[in-house]
Amino acid sequence: MAPPLLALKDARLTFGGRPTFEGVSLALGRGDRACLVGRNGSGKSTLLRVLAGLIDLDAGERFQQPGSRVAYMPQEPLFDPTLTAAEFVAQGLSHDPHDGDRSHLIEAVLDEAEVAPDRLLANLSGGEGRRISLAAALVAEPDILLLDEPTNHLDIPAIEWLEERMLGFAGGILMVSHDRAFLNRLSRQMLWLDRGTMRRLDKGFPAFDEWSAAVLADEDAERRRIDKRIATEMVWLREGISGRRRRNEGRVTRLMQMRQERAQRVSLGTAKIGPASAESGGRIVIEAVDIDKSYATPSGSKTIARKFSTRILRGDRVGVIGRNGSGKTTLLGVLTGAIPPDAGTVRQGTNLMPAIFDQTRASLDPEATPWTTLAGESGDTVTVQGRPRHVASYLKDFLFEDRQFRAKISGLSGGERNRLLLAKILAQPSNLLILDEPTNDLDMETLDLLEEILADYDGTLLLVSHDRDFLDRLVTSVIAVEGDGVIDEYAGGYSDYLRQRRPAATRRTPSPVAAKPAARPRDASPGRLGFKEQRELDLLPKRIAELELEKKALAARLADPELYARSRTEFAAATSRHEQLDAELAEAEERWLALAEKAEALARGKV
Repeated sequence: MAPPLLALKDARLTFGGRPTFEGVSLALGRGDRACLVGRNGSGKSTLLRVLAGLIDLDAGERFQQPGSRVAYMPQEPLFDPTLTAAEFVAQGLSHDPHDGDRSHLIEAVLDEAEVAPDRLLANLSGGEGRRISLAAALVAEPDILLLDEPTNHLDIPAIEWLEERMLGFAGGILMVSHDRAFLNRLSRQMLWLDRGTMRRLDKGFPAFDEWSAAVLADEDAERRRIDKRIATEMVWLREGISGRRRRNEGRVTRLMQMRQERAQRVSLGTAKIGPASAESGGRIVIEAVDIDKSYATPSGSKTIARKFSTRILRGDRVGVIGRNGSGKTTLLGVLTGAIPPDAGTVRQGTNLMPAIFDQTRASLDPEATPWTTLAGESGDTVTVQGRPRHVASYLKDFLFEDRQFRAKISGLSGGERNRLLLAKILAQPSNLLILDEPTNDLDMETLDLLEEILADYDGTLLLVSHDRDFLDRLVTSVIAVEGDGVIDEYAGGYSDYLRQRRPAATRRTPSPVAAKPAARPRDASPGRLGFKEQRELDLLPKRIAELELEKKALAARLADPELYARSRTEFAAATSRHEQLDAELAEAEERWLALAEKAEALARGKV
């Protein structure tokens, strides 16, 4: 077995008199794909900083193979606003004068991250900051990559880019993330930091629930024999896992029924908007008909929506997705009446009581405490959906400890502040819940808690999120803001959206000017495709299957941790071919879908 490139042995660290962790040993080598899991405040980010050499241990050893390169991407990077993106990324390179000019490496990695090299680091969006920080970690082609919440603030295309980049990465990776889909695809080992101790499993994240449930069941049996105090520390986690499994089946069934109902009202591209009188009184929450929305930019104007229509009824759970900057938040503002459309009509239902989660957490006073935020300066109760609750009990529902009740909000982590804001929002009487990126900085347990609360919510939900697994578990339909005014709606969750999504060339692109009908090809006859197109349609499924098999075989080769060490040329060729296969598959699938839609239209006599 090859020696590790980075390791800890019997590591111990204490903050404020309390051990953050002790007796922690781990080793990382080339090709490792480990995920570090644990609840907020368990010390995951601190452990990454120790591994990066930024914090000294109180006891134990840190080992780094001489000559190896370790790169660290922090959860909340700090940027000097006077620097450009290129200057910041250059800090990730060594300063050895013998290395020569490496500006091409900086330009290449920033091009991958879709950031201009001369972009000043002032007024960065969360997504821009994350991509620049990733570029700085990747530029030196490190041997070990330490990633702390790398998908936070990234949109789905950027997350998928990062996944592909990590699949082709030759070194070892240790990642902290709450994104289940990201971990499911990438991880091959699990490290669980729980109450200061480390557990390891040589399986990927899909095995975590079963593994953790077994560990907790064993501890529960031991607890009954030895220590009753552990019960108070474990009850939230034990009940969260076992209770979730008991409830899962019924919730999934109910979600599927809701999606079927939603599908009856949504067609590809355009919601079915009929007369409002067709709906029973009080059922309509939002009805938008042919709305347009644009806004001015320094370079001209940006179109958010063009001729978009939808109808959202009571109890619908609608996910809103799209690239960062595509206009998702603006669309929410238009639908909820906060922003007027340029054209078209938007009507809200009667007696709406909206509650809004703002991802900037602007409504939280950093000098206040969780207790006073919910109950005021002198109170000890909070009214939750019309019922009184003791504030301590309610805070414990959101996984706060006694010592945090009176702590200043400014001292809470990002995930803890998000939990507090969710507790505040969900206590309000509401029948319309609007959540803008609620999952950033949340750990797995809090995500499970939030999922359960939202699954039991009786009102209507509008959810902006880039968490694909979270969307799949919750929403009944997806509104996709595709850019350039194109907005489509699809019944189901994110996976359903991927299956139904039309290629860019065939998506609805409304225009005030009617296009001239295309001339009919000479080899086509009414009611069917021409010979060449029909043969292409018949052969494409086989071609797609062949490409998928080749991609699967290639992925298995790239997963071999010894491939890079054995032959860099072979590794580079395999990586390049893997990228080509992605492009060829996308092209073949889009072509098949276009031909299939054309054949169906011809059969109906519409072409």
